[in-house]
Amino acid sequence: MQTVIIVIHLMVVAAMIGVVLLQKSEGGGLGIGSTGGFLSSRGTANVLTRTTAILAATFFATSLVLSVLAGWDRKPHSIIQNTASPPQQTPAAPPGQGGGVLDTLRQQEQQSPQPPPPAPGPQVPRSQ
Repeated sequence: MQTVIIVIHLMVVAAMIGVVLLQKSEGGGLGIGSTGGFLSSRGTANVLTRTTAILAATFFATSLVLSVLAGWDRKPHSIIQNTASPPQQTPAAPPGQGGGVLDTLRQQEQQSPQPPPPAPGPQVPRSQ
C-alpha cells in the first residue's frame, strides 16, 4: 500500500511542477512576464490556479499519509540493549544512586582488563 501512495505522490509532484511552469509570470523579473500568447486569457489562469491548489492539497494529504504509514509499526527501543556483548547481571543500584547509562558504562569499564602501561619515554635508536 505504501508503494501505491509513493507512486501517486510522485505523479502529483510531477503534475504540480508542470502546472506551475505553465502559469504566467506576473512579476516580470526576467522580462518574460509581459508577453502575450498561449496563456494570455484570464480563464486559463483561473483553471491553472485551481489545478495548482488541488494538486497542492493532494501533495499535502499524501505526505501526511506516508508519514503516518512510516511510523505505524515503529516501537521505541533502547540503545543499551543493542550492545555487542551479552547482557551481564549487575546488582541493582541502591535507591537514590541512579542506574543510568553512565553508571553502566563505568561498570563495564571496570570489568574490562586494563592494557599494560606504556614504556617510560620514547625509545631512541642508537647507531653502532
